[in-house]
Amino acid sequence: MARLNHELLTDLLKEVSRSFYLTLRVLPKSIRPQIGLAYLLARTTDTIADTEIVPVDQRLKSLQALRERILGTNSAPLDFGSLVQQQGAPAERVLLEKVEESLALLQAQSAADASHIREVLDVITSGQELDLKRFGGAHFADKPKLELQPIVALQTDAELDDYTYRVAGCVGRFWTHICLAHQFSPTQIASSSFEDLGVRFGKGLQLVNILRDIPADLAKGRCYLPAEKLAAIGLAPADLLRPENEPKFRPLYNQYLDLAESHLAAGWQYTNLIPFGQMRVRLACAWPILIGLKTISRLRSGNVLDPRNRIKISRAEVWQIVRRSIVCYPSAGAWRRLAGPGAH
Repeated sequence: MARLNHELLTDLLKEVSRSFYLTLRVLPKSIRPQIGLAYLLARTTDTIADTEIVPVDQRLKSLQALRERILGTNSAPLDFGSLVQQQGAPAERVLLEKVEESLALLQAQSAADASHIREVLDVITSGQELDLKRFGGAHFADKPKLELQPIVALQTDAELDDYTYRVAGCVGRFWTHICLAHQFSPTQIASSSFEDLGVRFGKGLQLVNILRDIPADLAKGRCYLPAEKLAAIGLAPADLLRPENEPKFRPLYNQYLDLAESHLAAGWQYTNLIPFGQMRVRLACAWPILIGLKTISRLRSGNVLDPRNRIKISRAEVWQIVRRSIVCYPSAGAWRRLAGPGAH
């Protein structure tokens, strides 16, 4: 089991998510396997959902089969051979090939930890299934004709909030439960809203991804910003395919940047409620927040509808954030200033 644990939760995780792997490696050993396994299974379900060359019905069927195995409601062996053949990335092929081994690691967890992992995966897969059903009819076309194709959009802010909860906000709740079970007790947290702040933390990270990836999502026929909000400023989702509409779109876009920033500020509050002695947990929370805030700052300028203008924080900048956070940690004042004055 130790060999399998290292193969999946070290070697494979490093390949499928280099950014998250940085966070995972700094976590204390008492919670690293549970969080790593939950992420590995989520990446497996995500790989199934994102294999666009496979028909939606087949992806939904495969996703449901894996969901049932994760929840323990079905014990039938999984065969993702046809999905494996469609993977361009070697690591994603391995994810699907090793799914039974990942499920074996889930079975090896304590009853309480397994329950937390199953709970968060249940919510995540429900979001992935909803996404496939919602966007399954989206048309894909050659780029010169893309603007003539219908774009499927979320309709309301409530739908957007629900989506960010299902794919990321629930992870904040899971993270909280695992930490409280193994690292520190609720009596050490001076706030009754600790779990809710964790949920907002996750929502904020997902909203940053949405706001950064608008052109890429539109190219797939998807718009995560609500159609009713776009209609209120005289735009339809398809209008976002035209970079020249960015000035008209910008005020609404800035409102969502403000919302994402507010969620990350809640995440920073969450981080600072964690006992000071839990340096590893605090750093693991701080890094994605600081990267997210830097991304938001970049998104406040430039044409965010231009697919050539994709914002990405460089690896050198990530390491600068990591180093600075470690250096500042002993000083409470310097540490709190890392996220800027609005995030205290």
